[in-house]
Formats: sequence, structure tokens, C-alpha cells
Amino acid sequence: MNVIPQALRKGSALGEDYVRDQHARELYEYDLEDVQALQRRAEWLDAPHRPQADRQALVEVLGAYNAKYNDHSAVSRSLEKLRSVETLVVVGGQQSGLFTGSLLVVYKAATIVHAARAASERLGREVVPVFWIAGEDHDWDEADHTYVLTPELEVRRLRMEAWHDGRSSVSEVAVPTEKWTEAIAELEQHLADSAFKSEILELLRKELPHSFSLSEGFARLIGRLFGHYGLVLVDSADPELRRVESPMFRQLIEQNDEFEAAYLKAADRIEEAGYEQQAQAVEGAANLFYIHEGQRLLLYKQGDKFADRRGTVIFSKEELLERLERCPACFSNNVLTRPLMQDYLFPVLQAVLGLGEVAYWAGTKDGFEAAGMQMPILLPRMSFTLLDPTTQKHMELYNLSFEDVMERFDSRKEAWLAEQDKLGTDELFERTKADFQQLYAPVIERIGELQPGLAALGETNRSRIVEQISFLQEKTRQTIARQNEAELRRWDRIYKTLFPLDRPQERVYTVFYMLNRYGMDWIDSLMKIEPDLKGGHRIIEA
Repeated sequence: MNVIPQALRKGSALGEDYVRDQHARELYEYDLEDVQALQRRAEWLDAPHRPQADRQALVEVLGAYNAKYNDHSAVSRSLEKLRSVETLVVVGGQQSGLFTGSLLVVYKAATIVHAARAASERLGREVVPVFWIAGEDHDWDEADHTYVLTPELEVRRLRMEAWHDGRSSVSEVAVPTEKWTEAIAELEQHLADSAFKSEILELLRKELPHSFSLSEGFARLIGRLFGHYGLVLVDSADPELRRVESPMFRQLIEQNDEFEAAYLKAADRIEEAGYEQQAQAVEGAANLFYIHEGQRLLLYKQGDKFADRRGTVIFSKEELLERLERCPACFSNNVLTRPLMQDYLFPVLQAVLGLGEVAYWAGTKDGFEAAGMQMPILLPRMSFTLLDPTTQKHMELYNLSFEDVMERFDSRKEAWLAEQDKLGTDELFERTKADFQQLYAPVIERIGELQPGLAALGETNRSRIVEQISFLQEKTRQTIARQNEAELRRWDRIYKTLFPLDRPQERVYTVFYMLNRYGMDWIDSLMKIEPDLKGGHRIIEA
């Protein structure tokens, strides 16, 4: 595979500036370009005073989870390494998604593995890759779908329709077997026939129908793709994990006012630097969820009480702490406390993030300090666009660069179509309209002298005639387009391959769309590409 560096708009101003701007990095603990950062972070993690979970208890929980969904000898070796206090971790994660969601999930997993390897070599000690499945999230609409490009050039959304209230965490929502069967059948219907299709469908039918939830299905598939690289999986909604997290939840409750002040202080600093907050710090927010009758309720402070917005649950601080003692699984982090919990559980050397995540992590720096911790080094995940030979050939045929497709595709397409008007009809229509209006103007002027009302009628008449000429002009354009329909489909294929739904390819298509084209060993080919851990985007000529 040929790999070419290529700029790509990614959407988050603060995230993009973190990659390229020294000023933006002042909002974080470590500078991405600091060659000493890795060693300094490792030394801080080695300090005995930092808050940290019971490592052996954590490994037992991870061992049980991975034995069920990610049972690979390389993962077992990673877990055994993690028992040692000398071992550090590179972690990154994502909310679970149907068929693993979009390609960026795979690129993030690949980055985690590469970063752990590189850090281990640099430091001369074990560094384990960990993928954090955000199963405690309850936004089903973000997790229930993915996309493929059909042979008919339709960007097809594959969705697992909801059958629940949408307020339970994704990991807690049971997926009936028939829902999995329907989803796989729909994927089969819309994937193009290929030499690899049957193998892919066999894998999905083996792993998914007996998966309890989307998170479990997600874990099984990520394990199949990356388990042999030693990638350890953790589901943030695992009830057994909550017991290990309990001391950190206690701190978040006991020092809740202090954490609130820290998040608001960070928010002010972000806005003073000229950026918008990605994760809104809200006055009075407890930044914790409470699970009540299966529903995930966000808590706020009302005087000396903790309650959700509707008053479904109301606790004093003492009552909340007592509930934590009895039911750790009843508690869940929000977007601002999750990074702290991750750092409490694991000796996180580096956190692999998308640029949007990098932006919201800026709001957690003071929260880390309030917890007696320190924000880890933030690594932007690798970013790719796959360019298949057919699309590449079509781009060369029309002299299109990647920038042309990204920045000016519509104008280039319209210009090309105009060139197919060999008879010059569009120019003739435009000249005809101009000539007609010039000839008709004196008529309107004269009849206006006869009676003012006739001038208005004349203007209406002129507009209708020009409108009819334009109507015929558009019909002529449509005829030319139909005569060039095959080539226009090539144009559509280019854009829908690279920027489906007007978004970067990596944010839309599932990896199984790519595996159907290139085979199950495509992941191994991806892993052989020299890693870029500085946030650059690259085109892979597959």
C-alpha cells in the first residue's frame, strides 16, 4: 500500500491547534512535541503517592471480561504484564457501535497498539495497549448504526431500531437474537459481492447472535480484529469494574464542590484562550450519573442535596455515600469525570484521542489536579482515507486532486458537465435571455407612458418569458446530463467514496465494508504502515 500525507479538515479548532500550535498546548499538562514528556510522565506514574486502584483486583476483572470476549494468548500475556507495578498503559476508547461503528474506531485501536509498542521501546519497560469501551453511555442513537456504500452508489445506513426507552446504558440494553440476525441480513443485502463476503458474514454470524448487548458484540469484533496484538478490552459499564472504581467515586462525591470549581475554572481558561467548550462545565452539576431502575440519571446539587432534574431521586451526601457502599454499580461517570476514573484505574502513560476528544479533555486539567492526579500525555489517533484503484483511476481521468474533491467538488463537476455542452447551448440560452430583455425593455417603457398599469403587466410578462427560456435551458442541461450519466456516476462514486454524507470517509463507513473489499488480512496490512502519532492525515492507495 502506498501512503501519502494529506491535510484534512477535522472540525475541532482546539483539537487541531493542539496538534500544530504551542499556544493551545498550554491548556494541557504535556506538550505533544516535548521529547522528554514520556520519561517525565513515567516518573510521575512511578510515584507511590498518586491515587490508584488496586492493580491486582483490576487485572482479575479484566481477565474475566477478556476471557469471555477477547480470549487470545497475546491478551493473556498483556494482562500478566499488567500485574507488575512497573508496567504502564496506553489507553483509548470509543462508544460501542453496530459492526464496530465507523473506521475511526479501527484507526484508534491501531494507534493504541502502535503507541504502546513505541513507548515500550523508548522507555525500556512494558507498556500494555488498552481499549476502553464506553458502555456506560446511554446515547443509543449514536451507537445503533453504521454505513456502507452499496453497488448502486447509495450511502446506506444500517440501523438497529430501538425497542427501549433510550435512558439505559448501551451495555445494559439486551439485544434480542432476531435483532442481530436482521442486522446481519441487511448488511449482507447491501454489501457488494466479493471473494471475502462469505467469510465476513460467517464471522458476524458466529460472534453476534449470542451477544447480550451492542457493547458485547462490539467487544467480540474488536477482539477478533486486534486481540492477537495484545489489545486488552475494558467495558466501563462492567459491574465488577465498579467495585474497583468505588474509592474514586467516593472522592468524587466527598470533594464534589471542589471538582465543580475545578471544571468551571478550566472552562473560563478555555474561553479566555479563544475557544469554545466541547464539554460544557455547568454550575451546580455533580458530574455523576446515578442508575435508578435501569435509567441513567445525571445528578445536580440542590443546596446540600444531590438530585436529578426531575427529582426522581434525591440524596444527601451521606445517603449517596451509603448507596455507593451498597451498590457501586449504581454509579456512572460523565464526560468530565470519565478521564479521571480512567487514570485512577490504569497507569496511563498516554491517552489516544480523536481531535474532538482532545478539545474536551482541556476541560479536565484542573479536575485531575483536584483529584491529586495529573493529566496524561494526549496522542491524536491516526487518520486515513482509503483510495481504491478504481476511484484513483477516475480522479486521474478528470484531473482531480484530493483537495479538489474536499474543497471544490461541486464546482469542478459543474465545470466538467458544462464542457460536455459541445453545441454551446447554455451560452446560447444566456445570450438569448439577455438579448430578449434588452429588446423588451423599450416596449415596457412605452406602454408605461400609455398607462402605468401596463408597465407592471409588461414586467410580469417579461419575467414569465425569461422563466420559460430558463425552463428550456434546464431541460437541455438535464438532457446533456443524461447523455453523460455513466461518467456522472463516476463523479458520484469519487465523492461518496472519499466524503460520504459530506464527511470524511473514516467517520462514516464500517470496517466491514473495507474488509469486504480487501479481505480479513487488511487489518494486518494497516498495522504494517509506519505509525504517525502526531495527528497527521494520510491517504492509503489500497
